[in-house]
Amino acid sequence: MDRRALLGLTALTLTAASTAAAPALARSESGSSSTSSFIRFPTVTATIMRPNGRRGVLTVETGVDVPDAGLRTRAEQSGPRLRAAYNTVVQQIASAMLPGAPPDVERMVTRLQAVTDSTLGRRGAHLLIGTVMVA
Repeated sequence: MDRRALLGLTALTLTAASTAAAPALARSESGSSSTSSFIRFPTVTATIMRPNGRRGVLTVETGVDVPDAGLRTRAEQSGPRLRAAYNTVVQQIASAMLPGAPPDVERMVTRLQAVTDSTLGRRGAHLLIGTVMVA
């Protein structure tokens, strides 16, 4: 494979991506973008047992969509409490998993949403799950 062609293709792709992202960036700076209500949290991890007896890792990406501005401020201020609650829930679910069994994502989402509502004091924040991975 010709490396120069690959580098040229990479530069072309980066230029096209930056050109396509410019209108979205302008919208987000003006405040009219819907992504301003999304709060992303760091990845949550927990230890699991693998079928061969070794330890593995359960990884969950979380975020919260909060359309209400007042509740969004409270969610941003409660970020450390939400992360701690998410860690506790994921660790409890990971410790209850059988070796080699997939995680019960439906149960996880239900419990994480309940913890979100109780931590913020009221409903209105919608939990969003990214990737759930067992490694």
